[in-house]
Amino acid sequence: MSTPAPAAPLGVPFAARLAAHGERPALIHGDAVLTYAELARRVETRRGELGAGRRLVAIEGSDHPETVISHLAVLAGGHVGWLLPSVADSAELLERFAPDTLVRAAGDGVAIGRRHEEPVHDLHPELALLMGTSGSTGAPRLVRLSHENLQSNAESIGAYLGLRPGERAITTLPMHYCYGLSVLHSHLAAGACVVLNGHSVVEPAFWELVRAHRVTGFAGVPHTFGLLERAGFADMHLPSLRYLTQAGGRMEPARVRRLAELGARRGWELVVMYGQTEATARMAYLPPSLASAHPDSIGVAIPGGELTLRQADDHPDPEVGELVYRGPNVMLGYAETAGDLAGGRTVRELATGDLARRTPEGLFVIAGRRSRFIKPFGLRVDLARVEAMLAAEGVEAVCAGDDTRLAVAVTGGACPAATGMLLADRLGLPNRAIEVRHHESIPRLVNGKPDYRAVAGAGREETVGRTGAPGLLARAGARLHASRPRDVAALYAAALGRDVVGPGDTFTRLGGDSLTYVDVSLGLEGILGDLPDGWPDMPVGELQARAGAGAGSGHRAWTTRMETGVVLRAAAILLVLATHMTDVIPPGGAHLLLALAGWNFARFMLSQEGTGAHLRRALGVVARIAVPAAAWIGAVMLVAGGYGITTLLLVNDYLGDPSFSDGRWHYWFIEALVQILLVAGLLMAVPAVRRAERARPFGFALALLAPALVLRFDLLTIGDPTRYIFRPHTVVWLFLLGWAAQRATDTRRRALVSALCLVSVPGFFGEPLREGIILAGLLAAIWLPAVRVPRPAAPALGAVAAASLAIYLTHWQVWPALPASWPVPVLMLACVVAGIVAWAATERVTRLIARGVTLAQGGSRGSARRRAGRAAQAAAGR
Repeated sequence: MSTPAPAAPLGVPFAARLAAHGERPALIHGDAVLTYAELARRVETRRGELGAGRRLVAIEGSDHPETVISHLAVLAGGHVGWLLPSVADSAELLERFAPDTLVRAAGDGVAIGRRHEEPVHDLHPELALLMGTSGSTGAPRLVRLSHENLQSNAESIGAYLGLRPGERAITTLPMHYCYGLSVLHSHLAAGACVVLNGHSVVEPAFWELVRAHRVTGFAGVPHTFGLLERAGFADMHLPSLRYLTQAGGRMEPARVRRLAELGARRGWELVVMYGQTEATARMAYLPPSLASAHPDSIGVAIPGGELTLRQADDHPDPEVGELVYRGPNVMLGYAETAGDLAGGRTVRELATGDLARRTPEGLFVIAGRRSRFIKPFGLRVDLARVEAMLAAEGVEAVCAGDDTRLAVAVTGGACPAATGMLLADRLGLPNRAIEVRHHESIPRLVNGKPDYRAVAGAGREETVGRTGAPGLLARAGARLHASRPRDVAALYAAALGRDVVGPGDTFTRLGGDSLTYVDVSLGLEGILGDLPDGWPDMPVGELQARAGAGAGSGHRAWTTRMETGVVLRAAAILLVLATHMTDVIPPGGAHLLLALAGWNFARFMLSQEGTGAHLRRALGVVARIAVPAAAWIGAVMLVAGGYGITTLLLVNDYLGDPSFSDGRWHYWFIEALVQILLVAGLLMAVPAVRRAERARPFGFALALLAPALVLRFDLLTIGDPTRYIFRPHTVVWLFLLGWAAQRATDTRRRALVSALCLVSVPGFFGEPLREGIILAGLLAAIWLPAVRVPRPAAPALGAVAAASLAIYLTHWQVWPALPASWPVPVLMLACVVAGIVAWAATERVTRLIARGVTLAQGGSRGSARRRAGRAAQAAAGR
């Protein structure tokens, strides 16, 4: 006689007992506050709207209250929920699982579509929720979570975070991501409040919500905390904040320690966590008191759970084993088809696939991934080691594959053909077993981790080695003749020379720098209106959504916000022109530009993760300055003479005549900038130096500034002291002051850099007015992130700032060639126009050359790669 199946449960307890919390606030959205009593009533109403019988209900995730109400109605009513990132992105899975009901937020309400009047699925009584997960290869599958899974994990998280009814969390992650959903569940289970938010953490509106609603905590993935550091989080006054939580991948220990120490000073705690969707979100947490001392650890098992290590015979370190988790939050199992929804528990413990070791203090530290191995042609390949090997060669890459092939995604300036040749040679694999594809940015999941499935399969990436040059040249030619871009992706593609720009890409990730920043910001201003703070780190999709939401329509204010640095660049180059054309305008513009160059170096050149990327980007910027400068100077020498070889080679500051007799010192600023950028790029390419900078960004900048100030105050004299205000080693302190100012992310640090400016600038030139101009510009850059300017003037200021180097380069020839009787403003305008024209032409030629070099590399290395492939095949045969 068979045992009858258990009856369908009444629902997940915390969702079914919302009314027990009475009139406490449950959800806040905009100005609306939804109490638990009202939420319970609306959930009960929604239960009836979902349809009769126990149904599979798919819900498109969003930060809308109706989405939360629908989700809770499913859990409270005993249905089976399924949270989707979007209907459009889930078409294949929707066809495979055929939900009975589909729910989507629509305006201020909700759209409920019943695909079946009567439920068509056999649903296991314990099944409560389906969540998407990410495997490295193969078809996507869903995680089957039970009522007990959801309730136990919500209670466990609430226990170790100490959640109380007075807590208020703000959403920073999507509901269809298990980490974001766990924030909602744990707070509702504790009777706490959740502020539903649609803003990025780099936007002022987000922090206005935090302050207005007295938010006590929020969650983030590693990328979130990188944005926070660049957004000046350390300087924010947030008296209600009690804790931050971090999960979604490993965060650098140096950043963990910095945040923990910041929290100790500011009165909040950092809780580092570890989890997987298969464990309903959380498996481990690091007690906040241990974060500074053990920043590389995931901590201990959550309350009610157990972590153990299973021997890994194939690992050389006997203390390292596979991390295994047991607890009431371990999933029922996976679902690959609708028929799997009737199945019961198939998983009792969760083998995480992560390798870990246990410290003497009883904490766990992740040591790598066990499952990231493939065996094509019988050769065992550790994908993590392949990625590390490529990183050591300066190639940013992510690897996936199976036992038939190795799939590699590369980005930046990496050449797929050359990378494939290198891998075939190093790994001994046949050429046909390696597929290298070029992506505009590494595919990533919503939690910031690499999307190995996208890497293994065919996506939007461009396979340079397979499609060949004609397609790329055609696209490049079309782009050069296209009209002004009208959407964010097209703008980025045109300005940054990219073939494909995805919705998750950012200006910084795509390789944007100080030379392209102004151009892109002007284009964005035309698309969006006022630019949001932190836009270089905001995804293209988010920026485009702002445009689609109505930016640029309706009445627009007569002023617009521009970053102070952009306005200062424009003002500085105009000051240079006025200084050279008159005897009454004081100098100082060029030295202010040098300080702004240091600011931009720290902001853009140090934003990439690999040392190879730092060197490539620095050399690229140097080339974009030095090559046009040498070409212009060479052309002037051929036509009119007047300069020597040291000026042409941009080394007159050290090897040329110290006198100003023939104008050879006209280009001292470009010489100094090129030489300083070159040294800085080489320095940051040293791995140990880069690690030190990442561990203590502000302290590192001060450490560089200290010896530079020794030279500034003549405590040590190097070389010929004449023309000291123009030589790189005696003016580099201005560049480093700008660097330090950009790394000053709180009031205390800004005050320290301001004090250094007040001490170092006066007396250097012996001209108080010049020193006052430079000092005022530096202090404005430190304390004023943006200024408002008349909207009609913004494009002109931006164009002048973007073309500032070209204006400096060409004005020495343009101005003397014009009639001396012209008024100075007219002469300045002529020089500005000539410089902008030269800048635009140089940018176009530079992009064409860069594209040609990339294609030439791919073609020239093809035969060598084929030879390496034949050698690898022979090696594999042995």
